[in-house]
Amino acid sequence: MAGPEQVPQRRQFVNFLFYKVDPAWRRLPEHERTQGKQEFIRVAEEYTGKVITIPYTTVGIRGDCDIMLWRITYELELFQEMSTKLLSTALGKYLSVPYSYLSMTKRSIYVDHHTHENQESKRLTIVPGKSKYIFVYPFLKTREWFLLTKAARQGMMDEHIEVGHRFPSVKLNTTYSFGLDDQEWVVAFESDKPEDFLDLVMALRETEGSRYTLRDTPIFTCINKSLKEALDTLGG
Repeated sequence: MAGPEQVPQRRQFVNFLFYKVDPAWRRLPEHERTQGKQEFIRVAEEYTGKVITIPYTTVGIRGDCDIMLWRITYELELFQEMSTKLLSTALGKYLSVPYSYLSMTKRSIYVDHHTHENQESKRLTIVPGKSKYIFVYPFLKTREWFLLTKAARQGMMDEHIEVGHRFPSVKLNTTYSFGLDDQEWVVAFESDKPEDFLDLVMALRETEGSRYTLRDTPIFTCINKSLKEALDTLGG
């Protein structure tokens, strides 16, 4: 007798959206800047329950972007709808989008026999942590990587994952962009300890699999804030 039919789990869409504010924004009267930020926050709050939005600031860390919104949803169209409304606010009229990375959740084929809560995940649902920092970058492998046997790739990924286990303070979120965006993956590391992330990346450079990295830049160091606090770092 056939068992009950399994219902496929829904996969999430993920977006790392970076904004840069026009310097003219800071020359506006204070009351206009305040109203613009309040309007921006109200629009973001309209999507509570539909789009998970975690705000970050990059002010003082990178020169080409100021704030980042890590967004997660089950409906791709909500990203577009929300972005349209945000850009229509008084603040949005002064914002440009230098970077925006789109991806989805997907079960990793490499971690079935590895279990570690802060490393590679088999989950189709992202559960953002409460870490102070997030480190985000797009990632591409060489074509030679994909032509290797599954066993060869698994062996190198075993080494990669073992290195990650040495840094339990760093939580990895890997999402997939194949066919959706220019990169193949977007990786986002959450941690309260930037020094641990630095040491992790240095250790990964020495693994066999690193020879198959095609690109892993630009990399963004972002500080978690409330949306109001993040907008306040824009200077006014």
